[in-house]
Amino acid sequence: MTTPADHDAYIAAAPESFQPALTRLRATLAGALPEAGEIVAYGMPGFRIGGSVVASYAAFSKQCGLYLLPAALSEHADEIAAAGLKATKTGITFSERTPIPDDLVERLAWTARRGIGA
Repeated sequence: MTTPADHDAYIAAAPESFQPALTRLRATLAGALPEAGEIVAYGMPGFRIGGSVVASYAAFSKQCGLYLLPAALSEHADEIAAAGLKATKTGITFSERTPIPDDLVERLAWTARRGIGA
């Protein structure tokens, strides 16, 4: 797979069933991180402030992922679990059946931004 040129290209190439969730996630992150620039790094769309990637997202065959700084995920671990989502050290997976709440995305993004000192 070639690296997508931008967020629009990435979302358009994602499985059709995930496109609405990815579009919403992108908008939520952009709203929570208004000073961040959109990037594509490591084949994933993301948001960068200064030299730091604050958040990225991806679609796979059966789920999507939101990737943030580990401190943001650990700080909100209870909220992530309460939403019925699975988290790793650097990401959260979600699906159409178990979407990630917008307000949780915002809190995670704000915490990640704080983690880079922005």
